[in-house]
Parts: sequence; C-alpha cells; structure tokens
Amino acid sequence: MTLVELMVALAVGSFLILGAVQVYTQSRQAYVVNDAIARVQETAQFAMDTIEADLRMANNWGLNSLSDAINGRTTAANANPLSLTTPLDNGTSCGADWAFDLERPVAGTDAYALPCAADNTAQANSDTLTVRRASVAATPRAGDRLQIESNRTLGEITEDAAVPTNLVGTASVRHDLLVNTYYVDANSALIPGVPTLRRKTLASAGGSPTINDLEVAPGVENLQVQFGVDMNGDNTVDRYTNPGSAIITPGVAGFDPGARVLTARIWLVVRSISPENGIVDLTDYEPGNVDLGVPNDNFRRLMVSKTILLRNARAQTGGA
Repeated sequence: MTLVELMVALAVGSFLILGAVQVYTQSRQAYVVNDAIARVQETAQFAMDTIEADLRMANNWGLNSLSDAINGRTTAANANPLSLTTPLDNGTSCGADWAFDLERPVAGTDAYALPCAADNTAQANSDTLTVRRASVAATPRAGDRLQIESNRTLGEITEDAAVPTNLVGTASVRHDLLVNTYYVDANSALIPGVPTLRRKTLASAGGSPTINDLEVAPGVENLQVQFGVDMNGDNTVDRYTNPGSAIITPGVAGFDPGARVLTARIWLVVRSISPENGIVDLTDYEPGNVDLGVPNDNFRRLMVSKTILLRNARAQTGGA
C-alpha cells in the first residue's frame, strides 16, 4: 500500500466516523427531546386522570345521590353537625364545614382560601377544587374516620362503628366519606424548586378523623376550574362560570338555589422538571379566566384541558 492510498483510506474513514458520530448525536438529542415531551405529557395525563376520577363520582353518597337526604351535613343552623374537635374544626384546620358541606359536592375558589395552610406556598393565580363524595366500595364500620351509613332513601354521617338509630333494621351499608381539595403548591416536597399538584384529603390518624396534605404530581404549575351550570332545570349546561360566582355561592347576593352544576372544565399547565438547553418558552398561557403571561424561560410546558361530566349531578342541590 502506497502513502497516497493510505492517506485516501484515512480521509474516507474519517468522513465515515464523522458521519456516524453526527447520526448518534442527532439520535441522542431526538431521544432526549422525545423523553422530555413524554414526561410532561405523562404528568399531565396522570394529574387529569386523578382529578377526573374524583369529580365523576361527586355527589355519590353510597346508596343514594341526594345530599339533602344525608343527616349530619352542613346546614344554615349548624356548620359542624358532629361537633368534632381537633383536627377538623379548630382554627388551624380547613374550616368547620369543610368535611360536612355535602350540598356543595363540588366547589372552588379563584385562589387558595382555606384556613388550613398550604404545604409550602400556594401558587399565585391558581384555583382550588374541592370534591365531596362517598367511596365507591362499601367499607367496614369504623370509629376512627368519618363515614356515611345509607339506604335507598336516606343516610347519615357518622364517626361511630354502631349503626345510626334511624337506620337500624334497614338494608343500609357503610361508605367512607371522601373530601379532597386540589391546589397547586409552588414547591414540591419530592423535587425542591418544582411546582406541584397537591390535595388536602380527609383521612384518619390516632383513632380520629384528620386531614392529610398529599403530593399528587410534581410539575403541575397551574390549575384552573370553571363550572357548567344548568339554570332552568332542563339538564343541559346553559353557561360556564368561574369559582365563587354569585349564582352558585350560597349566602351571597345573586345566589340561585335552582342552579345546578352539571360539568366541570379543568385546565392544567404542566412544566418539565428541569430546564432544557435550546428551548425558550415564549407562549402566552391563558387557561380559564387568567393570563399567566409569557414565561420566557428554558422549561418545556404543556397546557391541557378537559370538560368532565358529574355523573350524579341530576340529583344535586345547591351550587358549587
């Protein structure tokens, strides 16, 4: 082999190696981008599925779906029917009627307004969503958490393992009372510096009902809610309204007791866990009734929305 042939072989080999490295680099970059997109989409799907499964069962109280047939619920005369003490109705809890306001199976606020503190700092311009219902499956009678004993015509909230007096001798069953308030916290406990979807949830601890604050999905940056309201009783949505609207807020001037919430429209803005080189997010995000502006940073984002039908809305009384 001559020197010329050797030089030609080296040149050709170098070009081939360069091409292979270029193909590998581009494939690696494509993989990283696709993986980042998939993770954001996965977070958005998980968060939306969690909220949807809860919302669809709102206003289910065991064997019936009539909130005004459940004894022990919040009424105008009694905001704390069972006279529970710590940790449900003291000054640091989520309010005396948080667990008992069954006539509002879905409720929301335009900002975090619960008397119980957020886990860290509630995200600005993000809504809250509260869902009240009974568990789908019947549960054993227990004395350490709030439950609903019900038959086909009435029910009763209880924290006693005994059958309520007015249900003795009837074909009643027991279901756990479930109350969840979803909100966005500015800082994840799992991944510091990342916003996260959290929820206050009714549970039990130490032999009595309690409220836990659980992390649902790190990466959720904003939650917005609107309610579809039936104004004339024809079981169709006549208008969408924001949380706190007068027509669906009992005790406020303009409240319409005949208005029924049939659907909930949910928006989620989800961002990547870490910034990405080569990305500048210049999108103006406008979920629901807010304008979040242009982030102008290096995080990948996805905004998703879904309208969710409340299965038991036909029996619902009151607003949200």
